[in-house]
Amino acid sequence: MTDEETVAALDEQVKRASGKRTRRSFLAAVVAAAGGYGFYRWIDRSPGDQMIPRPLRKGLNVDEAMTRGVFGERGMTPTYPVARAEELRVNGVYGLKQELIPESWRLQLVGVAGAKQLPQYVDDVTAWEYRYAAKKDEKDSGNHDTKVAPQGEASDTGVKMSPAFEAAFAELKKTQGKKRPRGQEEAGESNDTLDAGTPGLLLKMEDVTRFPRQELVTQFKCIEGWSQIVHWGGVRLADLLAAYPPEKRADGSLPKYVYMETPDGDYYCGYDLKACMHAQSLLVTEMMGRPLGQWHGAPLRLHMPIKYGYKQIKRIGLIAYTDMRPDDYWTKLGYDWYAGL
Repeated sequence: MTDEETVAALDEQVKRASGKRTRRSFLAAVVAAAGGYGFYRWIDRSPGDQMIPRPLRKGLNVDEAMTRGVFGERGMTPTYPVARAEELRVNGVYGLKQELIPESWRLQLVGVAGAKQLPQYVDDVTAWEYRYAAKKDEKDSGNHDTKVAPQGEASDTGVKMSPAFEAAFAELKKTQGKKRPRGQEEAGESNDTLDAGTPGLLLKMEDVTRFPRQELVTQFKCIEGWSQIVHWGGVRLADLLAAYPPEKRADGSLPKYVYMETPDGDYYCGYDLKACMHAQSLLVTEMMGRPLGQWHGAPLRLHMPIKYGYKQIKRIGLIAYTDMRPDDYWTKLGYDWYAGL
């Protein structure tokens, strides 16, 4: 066999081997693509669990369990010099869209041990009426939420409603009396909103600010991917909870969770009790050396630097101890309940 014939034979062997491999690769790619598409369709068609398919929700729960096991709400967030602090942008105005009259603010505190013996005790904390200033033009509100522009109640939007809707809305207002509708934002009313007749404490601002004043310069991190270093002032949430401790369960243990919401119930968050007792969890009354403004949650907001920003509720109107994992605004819309950093 000549050299040319040998080369030609080898080329033919290579072509046959390459053809077999190409066909096998193609078939493998087809099977893999079909499997991937089937897996996607299975996830997409799975029953929903708080706005996302159940397999993805289970994935978030696994991630939460791993994070909780590693960090356990123990880690301390880095602090920075005051010179590095800057004005925090406004991003999220749920529960803030009407200006609260400061004198009408009370902190409803529910589930406190020995509450009846305290002077702030009332038989029904839900009977307290928060008062709001006349609505201002939206142009006066400065920065707005990047996702939803501030808006008033349905009757204030200027949108023409059907007669049937107007009649139903008027009946709702009549039933509510002077109280504003609750849970008007996208996620709706919380499942943990207090029932009428719930006893507890009504704290004034001086009941909150009597604890040692604290300052923190820490990073506020948003789930959207941005962060800012901010100078905060207020009191430790742990100091408030120590002064008004939760009532113990029948077995002597403490409840596992804390629930918070705005006075109108439009925004709400749930937390592990351990996270609330973290040394850097702050009830904020000042930011950047000045009292809080409306759009940053006046008169009282939460800064919890071990959590993403959507857990740092503004304009706190209610703090309640509970043994059931509380409802959470953004979790109902698909976000992670734990939100740990």
